[in-house]
Amino acid sequence: MAYSREDTIVLFDVDGTLTKPRNAATPEMKEMLAELRKRVNVGVVGGSDLNKIREQLGSISEFDYVFSENGLMAHKDGNLFYTESFKNFMGEEKIKAFVNFTLRYLSEIDIPVKRGTFIEFRNGMLNISPIGRNCSQSERDDFERYDKVHGVRAAMVTALQNKFPEFGLKYSIGGQISFDVFPLGWDKTYCLRHLPEDKYKHVFFFGDKTMVGGNDYEISVHPRIVKSFTVTSPDDTIRFIKETFFH
Repeated sequence: MAYSREDTIVLFDVDGTLTKPRNAATPEMKEMLAELRKRVNVGVVGGSDLNKIREQLGSISEFDYVFSENGLMAHKDGNLFYTESFKNFMGEEKIKAFVNFTLRYLSEIDIPVKRGTFIEFRNGMLNISPIGRNCSQSERDDFERYDKVHGVRAAMVTALQNKFPEFGLKYSIGGQISFDVFPLGWDKTYCLRHLPEDKYKHVFFFGDKTMVGGNDYEISVHPRIVKSFTVTSPDDTIRFIKETFFH
């Protein structure tokens, strides 16, 4: 089937899909995307903030859409047209209640080590760490092993879910020492609300973390995605682009 810029957009995750994690896109990848953009609309959706995406991909005007923080910040042809934040969504009263309970809970749990920065307030979420983000790498490793046995983070998530069921929050345990808290639906599917259904009838997605629990999973199985590609590297991405759009 022939796809065109009239009704088709291809969305890409960044880390592990367009670039090696935290690396810059190669000239080959940039050239491939420029060629693809002549045929269809090209968009990027990343969990990172705009600065990190710029570091990896260069000028955002090279894309039709750039959705940083899963679409909480949205650019079209390099121009900002939408922004949202955890603070605006929740409101100060709810945030205070949540933070106060979290700090009380953290003060009462007994774990081998506690350091500092237990709550990090980000634009699109809260990041909570029982040990504190200021810990050293060896302390991170120790906590991760301890948490696997004692389920510190899982127990804390359960306590927060039970305390604030009406807040409409999702909890995601990731990495070694922390978990994220964000409103339901603020995963990568959030960016789809910026793409009118009557215009974009064919939406493709490329990502490397499409397994259950991965941060590409929700968008990869969303009903608006006509085909989702699970890739293992940027080279894999280029191969699938060629097979699908340049055959």
